[in-house]
Amino acid sequence: MTADVNEDELLTRVRELREAGWSPKQIARTIGLRPAELAPLVRRVAVDDAAAAPEPPVVGCWVSPGWSAGLTVDGHDDWPDASAVSRGRDGVASVVVARRQRSHRVSVCGFLVDVFCLGVKNALGPEVMDEGDLRGFVHEFFTPFREAGRPAEASLELVRHLVWGAVDYARGLGFDPAPDFEPAAGHLGVWQQTSAITFGRNGMPLYVAGPYDKPEAVLRTLNRTVGRGNFHTFVPGAAGSAL
Repeated sequence: MTADVNEDELLTRVRELREAGWSPKQIARTIGLRPAELAPLVRRVAVDDAAAAPEPPVVGCWVSPGWSAGLTVDGHDDWPDASAVSRGRDGVASVVVARRQRSHRVSVCGFLVDVFCLGVKNALGPEVMDEGDLRGFVHEFFTPFREAGRPAEASLELVRHLVWGAVDYARGLGFDPAPDFEPAAGHLGVWQQTSAITFGRNGMPLYVAGPYDKPEAVLRTLNRTVGRGNFHTFVPGAAGSAL
C-alpha cells in the first residue's frame, strides 16, 4: 500500500468480501496480501462498521467452569475462575453471549475455544429465541462441562479477552478461527486490545488432537511457526505423543 487511495480501495474490497461471507484466508488470497497484512484492514473495517451500527445491549454472558486452568491472567481478580485449578477439561473453554434483539427476544452466540493452541474451533449463531428459552439454551450448551460444575456468569470484558485473545494467539501460531466464527464474532464487539490472558498451557502451545482434526497439518504448521521443541502435543493413539 503506497498511497491512501490504495488503502481505501483495499478497505472497500475487504468490506465487500466480508459481507459476502468470505473467510480471512480467502480474502487474503484474492487481494494478494499475507494474513498478517490483512488483519489490520479487517479490524479497521470492523471498527468502522461497529461505529455505524451501535451494539445491541448485552443480556448475559457465561463461561465454562475452570476456563483458566493452565492459563495466566494478569490482574482481573474480579473475573470468575480467574485462577482455576484443573477440573478435567483443561485447554477447552465454552462461551455464550446473548444480546437483546427486540422486546422479549434475544440473539445468542456460542463459542468453543481451544485456549492452548487452535483458538476458536467452533461457533454457533446468531440464534434468535424468546428470552424465556435462554436459560435452557445455556444449560444445554454447557452440558459437556457438567461434571466440572455450572457455567459462571461473566462480564463481556472477560469473554472478549478470552475469545478474541485466543483468536489472536492461534493466529500467531498459524491457525485461523473456524469459518463459523465470522458471523458470530459481532456478538463479542470490536476488539482492538491485547488480552490480559496468557494462552498456551503455562505459556507454551499444547496441541491435543480432536476427533475431526488433521493432526499432521497442525504439527507441520507448529513446526514452521514455533519450531520443534517449542510446543507439546497429544495425539490419541499416536506413538510418541506426550503432554
